[in-house]
Amino acid sequence: MYGVSDLPRRAVTRSAKLASLPIGFAGRTALGVGKRTFGKPAEAVAMEIQTRTAEQLFKVLGELKGGAMKLGQMLSIFEAALPPEIAGPYRATLTKLQEAAPPLPVSTVHGVLEEFLGEDWRDYFESFDDKPAAAASIGQVHRAVWHDGRAVAVKVQYPGAGKALISDFNQLARLGRLFGVLMPGLDVKSMLAELKERVVEELDYTIEAESQSLFRAAYLDDPDFYVPEVIAQSGNILITEWMDGTLLSKIISDGDQDTRNHAALLYCRFLLSGPKRCGMLHGDPHPGNFRLLEDGRLGVLDFGAVDRIPGGFQKRLGLLLRIGTMADIDEIEDALRREDFIREGVEVDAESLQAFLAPVTEPFVTETFKFNREWLRDMAARVTDLRPSNVVRQLNLPPEYVIIHRVLSAGTGVLCQLDCEIPARAESLKWVPGFADDEDGSVDCGALSVRP
Repeated sequence: MYGVSDLPRRAVTRSAKLASLPIGFAGRTALGVGKRTFGKPAEAVAMEIQTRTAEQLFKVLGELKGGAMKLGQMLSIFEAALPPEIAGPYRATLTKLQEAAPPLPVSTVHGVLEEFLGEDWRDYFESFDDKPAAAASIGQVHRAVWHDGRAVAVKVQYPGAGKALISDFNQLARLGRLFGVLMPGLDVKSMLAELKERVVEELDYTIEAESQSLFRAAYLDDPDFYVPEVIAQSGNILITEWMDGTLLSKIISDGDQDTRNHAALLYCRFLLSGPKRCGMLHGDPHPGNFRLLEDGRLGVLDFGAVDRIPGGFQKRLGLLLRIGTMADIDEIEDALRREDFIREGVEVDAESLQAFLAPVTEPFVTETFKFNREWLRDMAARVTDLRPSNVVRQLNLPPEYVIIHRVLSAGTGVLCQLDCEIPARAESLKWVPGFADDEDGSVDCGALSVRP
């Protein structure tokens, strides 16, 4: 169905691989009880169980595509806490799956075009390149020339992609106990339900076409950004204006400092400004979705993953961002509890929480901030520390923050890859409602009033 014969596709095989995860966990737990009985320290045993759980989790997810691989990518931040012999093969497996997926057979591509555009689908195009220009986990993109002479990108969804994704997530939803081992404070069931809902939306090109059109209208004639026009959409086919430009990944590898700083500033500005300008957040800040155009603007692609953020929630988000930069840890903890980042009944050490948040909020405190890989490694080590004493493991990720967290963490990673220095605080003050303080020095959002 997918034209990817070297990857496990049969439902029985996929289910067996996913089902192996809880079985392995049960075995490790039993082994841990035995070790504690013979005097091995409880924390050391817990650390060993968590590390082995992460190892098996990543190994199985890395062998699968579709929904399982997507979730594996989202969880890849844990790899920084793992020994190199575990993290290395996991990272290599994901990279291989992302970069080496064979394209669909030409006959299959033509079949999808005929199904959704009709038998005379070629009449819509002056030319159509059968060789894909890009491929992803659920579809591939072909370059073509529309009947009016415009260069267009034709996005074709793999047949059966939706069924495979939903099947994976239904299986993964049964594995909440495994994720609970890594993050005991996490409401895993709600998080997985939110992820499933978002991935299902990505399958619907009608939603993507609408989102891209709304973004285009919000940024039309903008001096900093360009969003390609949606030309046509039908079922599993999405046709948009083709956009050339220098890939952000190319700027990361070869750009000079001025170019990297310029691209980074626009990248940061786009991600922050979306909710205020059109009520939506671009949910996939991968470098492949951004191009630096010849005129200096940043071109943006792929609006399949979009988070809709109403005005009231924008203020709540801005408040959380701002109070994280304050010194009063009691106010911070109170706000985190109100937003359910700390669930009812969970106790956290205030000093540990403050020590964790201090460096995380650095980009929003100083006039400019230098994003680099060294800082990112330090942050990743803090977040992914599997020791039971790590305060991060007691925190929850509320469902409404799942995509926001994905964008914040992935976007920060891209800025660090760009090795840039930008005024992130000024951009936050301009674009994030609730982040700026009121004239009297306080921040108010509903029932919360926080004074620095």
